Amino acid sequence: MNFYKDLSRKERKGRVTFFSLPLCPCAMFLGFIFITIPAYSQDEAIGQPSASTRDQTETRQFNTIRFGTETEIAALIQTLRSDGADHLDDEIITLVGNTRNRSILGGAFSFFGDREKSGLEDRAIRAIEEWDEEESETVLSAITYLGRVRAATAAPVLKDLLDANERRFMNAAFRALGRVSGSGSGNSDEVALFLIDYYENLDPPDEFRRDMIDAMGSAGSSIAVPLLADIATNSEARPVLRMAALESLAAIGDPGGLEAVLANVSAADPNIRSTAVTALGPFSGSEVDAAILDAFRDSFFRTRVAAAQASRRRQLAAAVPYLQFRAERDDVPSVREESIRALGAIANSEAVEALDNFFTERRTNQSVRIISAEMLMEIAPERFLESLIVEIDEAKQRNLTALYNGLLRVLGLTKTGNMEAITRRLMQDRGVMERSIALDMAANNNLAGLAEDIRVLTEDRNEALARKARRTMETLGIQ
Repeated sequence: MNFYKDLSRKERKGRVTFFSLPLCPCAMFLGFIFITIPAYSQDEAIGQPSASTRDQTETRQFNTIRFGTETEIAALIQTLRSDGADHLDDEIITLVGNTRNRSILGGAFSFFGDREKSGLEDRAIRAIEEWDEEESETVLSAITYLGRVRAATAAPVLKDLLDANERRFMNAAFRALGRVSGSGSGNSDEVALFLIDYYENLDPPDEFRRDMIDAMGSAGSSIAVPLLADIATNSEARPVLRMAALESLAAIGDPGGLEAVLANVSAADPNIRSTAVTALGPFSGSEVDAAILDAFRDSFFRTRVAAAQASRRRQLAAAVPYLQFRAERDDVPSVREESIRALGAIANSEAVEALDNFFTERRTNQSVRIISAEMLMEIAPERFLESLIVEIDEAKQRNLTALYNGLLRVLGLTKTGNMEAITRRLMQDRGVMERSIALDMAANNNLAGLAEDIRVLTEDRNEALARKARRTMETLGIQ
């Protein structure tokens, strides 16, 4: 395998990248042996009757689901979560349907909920219906799961639970009710009316009001806007409730809520002020644009962050000079980061030029360079790929570990043409991270032509890397 031949003309004219190193003939011969032996061994193994490591692992996991203790099953679910594996989902669904073990149910609801994976709704609803027979932890995890998967069929049982006034479940139930009643559920208005009636007529304790306001925003019904606007502009209301109301007005995005949001942009409380600026994102108009630009001058850093986020959401071209200034000079890292991401979202010629300058200027803060690279590779990967490789090489040679790792991860997320040669070289690197990133690149760019290189990694001594290689083969449809 001639790595030197694969290099670009520019690289062959004198540059040495981290993908290539000059080798003496003996070293090249030894490297050829070490690279080809695993592939040859893999070929020889084809057709052998013994089960593969993968088959053995999956059989052991399957048996753990069927016969394991709650501790063993919990440990397995954690492994599946870490690996991003879903091959045992059907078995877990069957298991959950036939157990009341709180550890197993909690782990399964959490595992499926994190992925917003359906399949456990019936069991979760049953846990809520039978809340007085189930463990409290099981009921709470069931409520959370239903909210995460936005199970519209759960709305009636959640309302029944709230009517039961069982305080230990109410915060979670309000949050879940809003999520299951969001856009497309068909019961957004009905749930909004339920929440408004509960808030105004049943005098709920303060500890539940925040979650009720959040639920109104999640439900997304304009029916809740008048109440939310009243809360947001009530100077006697607790700041946390006013902030929640502003966030919900933004979530709904109804023009009727804009006046209340603008009224809070100049609030005395800096947290309310910053929340109001963030809430301007979904609204439009010259008055909104002016309020966002003015917020970049606020001495409270969260308000400047909010201005950047609102600019990003609105793709506000007028904000580019402000964002460039803040990305370059602000003394708060979160302001710099949000400003760069906003530039990436706006992505006009002025914004792209600013990002390119941040990325290629080696005196720039490393985190700024990494995020700038990420934005550039999202905007025009084919244009900036070569620059990214150059800077990765430079970071490695100068032992700038954080910069090198960050830029390498950006490369792993990149989707563009001409990635096969670069990916192959990384797969043959000795570093585990480099090979792991290469697998991401293969999956993201559908590089099925690297089947043999990926197959070699399935037998790597690092089991996590080997599992990832097997998943990559499945993603690419490689037998």
